[in-house]
Amino acid sequence: MMQSTRIFRAVSTTARYSYLSTSLRTYASVSGATQPAKKSKWRYVTRGFLGLTTGAVGLVGYTLTFETQAAYTQRHPPAQAEFDPSKKTLVILGTGWGSTSILRELDTDKYNVVVVSPRNYFLFTPLLPSCTVGTIENRSIMEPIRYITRHKKREVHLFEGDCTDIDPVNKTITVSDNSEIKGVVSNTMLKYDYLVVGVGAENQTFGVPGVREYGCFLKEIWDAKKIRARLMDCIETAAFGDQPEDEKNRLLHMVVVGGGPTGVEYAAELHDFLADDLAVWYPDIAGRIKITLIEAMPNVLPSFSKQLIEYTEATFSENQIKVLTKTAVKEVNEKNIVVEKPDKTRESIPYGLLVWATGNTARPIVKRLMEQLPEVQTGKRGLLVDDHLMLLGADGIFALGDCTFTKYPPLAQVANQQGTYLGKLLNEIANKQDATQKDIGEFKEELKTFTYTHSGSLAYIGAEKAIADFPVMHGNISSGGLATFMVWRSAYLSKLFSVRQKTLVFADWCKQKIFGRDIGRE
Repeated sequence: MMQSTRIFRAVSTTARYSYLSTSLRTYASVSGATQPAKKSKWRYVTRGFLGLTTGAVGLVGYTLTFETQAAYTQRHPPAQAEFDPSKKTLVILGTGWGSTSILRELDTDKYNVVVVSPRNYFLFTPLLPSCTVGTIENRSIMEPIRYITRHKKREVHLFEGDCTDIDPVNKTITVSDNSEIKGVVSNTMLKYDYLVVGVGAENQTFGVPGVREYGCFLKEIWDAKKIRARLMDCIETAAFGDQPEDEKNRLLHMVVVGGGPTGVEYAAELHDFLADDLAVWYPDIAGRIKITLIEAMPNVLPSFSKQLIEYTEATFSENQIKVLTKTAVKEVNEKNIVVEKPDKTRESIPYGLLVWATGNTARPIVKRLMEQLPEVQTGKRGLLVDDHLMLLGADGIFALGDCTFTKYPPLAQVANQQGTYLGKLLNEIANKQDATQKDIGEFKEELKTFTYTHSGSLAYIGAEKAIADFPVMHGNISSGGLATFMVWRSAYLSKLFSVRQKTLVFADWCKQKIFGRDIGRE
């Protein structure tokens, strides 16, 4: 009995202490509720970071899925309809910005389309200076035209050759195969109902003797190859044996003539090649390499704002690129350039590599076409067209891009917009003719005219810096530096024609950053 009583008392005591403890904890909890603990600010940062990360991963996943599907589709073109004798024949000359933009927009089910060009690919010319030093591989900016035409509704015939004659009266053209390998047939004649002339322009030398013999142009992919070969030849020759000091200095002097975007960007790419790669692998002679940019105008990049011109010239000075403005080249020989300075005195400048980037002039086929229409084709620099890009003085001929003489600057974005417009216009013409059986002249006033919208100007100036002029309202926004360099790369990456091109160019940029540029001769 006593044992039971002791057990009961012990249990009661334990219960009292347990109740008291519980009451104290409860009181403390209730009392503490009036002063809640502060929440950590890092919790919101963490949540924001996780949200952004999740969104980024989702966006990347979606993009990869979309791009993978696009790549698969490009590799597997569908079956196409054959030529239809009842359709009109549309012949497109050239595979540049204008002509290729037409092909992308054109409904080939409405025409029998024939493309004539000496090259069977489209070249993304804004990145061509990068190819000269190996920042980007040549083929990364080349898009075979059949990658585009094989995805159209109706087949497109491609003739790799030069158009040597246009007969606007009989509506025929003559095409010649000027490649190294020729078959039994090397010339042919094609009839057309509509003809688009988009052959671009050739390099302007202003009659300076020796330019074509000793200079390098920068307009085609073979120009980039030639510049690359000449550059490395100069460097290796300077490093050969006991070369005299004067000869070393001559060989290692690289001269660029022309202060427009092409000349400036090549000088910038050459500087990067020198600073990032040649300085590592040719330490004995890299310090002797000199770059000079010659411009006849008062300053480089005349289409940009004054602030950006000054920023570019300051950057070039910092990068030890010598700029000679108000200086005209008068003569070029094998080893020297004769220039006329602002004070009208002349100086002979020794050089190893000469890159000529001074502007455009009409191609022979364009000049011959102008000669056949002397009363209306009075422009000296190219073909005259109306607001619908129809050639003045000829029926059924359109022209666009650098082969025309208009109020618009000779820019890729102009030709691109003209091509997009003309592709839509040709679709509309076909629809109206199918519906009304009328000629173009009977409904021409109903057709929309071409209007150019300037998207802005970009240029790379070296050392991972770029400049940009963007139109906003009635003014411009100008910027320069590293951030603009990222905008420059992003803009050009987005403008590339296919997933394949975008992937290759992006991979080239990554390779260059990791491994550097290749210094081997090609």
